[in-house]
Amino acid sequence: MSVRERAASVVMGTIATQERAALADYMAQGYGGFILMSENVPATPEELADVTASLVVDPGVPPLIAIDQEGGAVSRLPWDDAAAAQALQQAPPGETEAAFARRADLVAQGGANVNFGIVADVPADASSFIAPRALGTDPASASERVAAAVAGESGRVLSTVKHFPGHGAAPGDSHQSIPSTDLTLDDWRAADAEPFAAGVDAGAELLMFGHLAYTSVDDAPASLSARWHDIARDELGFDGVAITDDLGMLASSGDAGYADPVANAVEAIAVGNDMVLMIATSTPRTAGEIADGIAAAVDDGTIPDERLQEAAERVMALRLGVAE
Repeated sequence: MSVRERAASVVMGTIATQERAALADYMAQGYGGFILMSENVPATPEELADVTASLVVDPGVPPLIAIDQEGGAVSRLPWDDAAAAQALQQAPPGETEAAFARRADLVAQGGANVNFGIVADVPADASSFIAPRALGTDPASASERVAAAVAGESGRVLSTVKHFPGHGAAPGDSHQSIPSTDLTLDDWRAADAEPFAAGVDAGAELLMFGHLAYTSVDDAPASLSARWHDIARDELGFDGVAITDDLGMLASSGDAGYADPVANAVEAIAVGNDMVLMIATSTPRTAGEIADGIAAAVDDGTIPDERLQEAAERVMALRLGVAE
């Protein structure tokens, strides 16, 4: 692939429509992924499968079609009848495996192949915004249930563990700010790291990096931190696709340093993400602008060519695996 084609292949965006021709035209530009939001989901699974079919330009190399289907508060499929995190926190881990197997079947039935559904964050207390979405209330219980959720999804959809390195220690909602903590790396290793390690060990194919800063490790949010990507690769042994949380959240955080979505995407790929996700600020033009920016950054040396090649190859390996 050309540099521009590789750049497009590491972009996952969305457009708010169910119009089949518009979706097909959007994906014909070579984007590697699409995230289904509520606006893309019609009334029935059968209709959704028709929508997702329009996203597949080449059946031999299907895109990564993702959905945030945690169940409960974060749910795009109205027909998801599986237990959600808040109930599973108090249930045996086997019930988590069964719930996520059921959920994965529903996601796959609708034509998606990636679920952004496994929340590995350990909430500091019940008032945390992430608490109702977390699978456990402490590192040990979260680890058991994260591993069980990955096992439940295995062979059905590609699993994503989020939001690395963990919202629990960093108070605040990353949809509105960049939460931060001065928790040390050793303290993180002893607690919040455990559910992510469990998810990686269980075989999760994607790891989503959160927009939160552990300032004793790196002042930058983890999504834009080379240090955190090294930790995921070298300490956790993660060898799958690293993807950002929605980069639109950074742009709307109130920090002027992150106001430019193209600059955020370039930095995200440069530090080690294999795919950039755009939701909040995604338009029919945004993904193309980001792909152009990534390609230009390779041309001017901001992103080493081999870094983009590595990212594109990791994404392509998942896409080819879905096609098999």
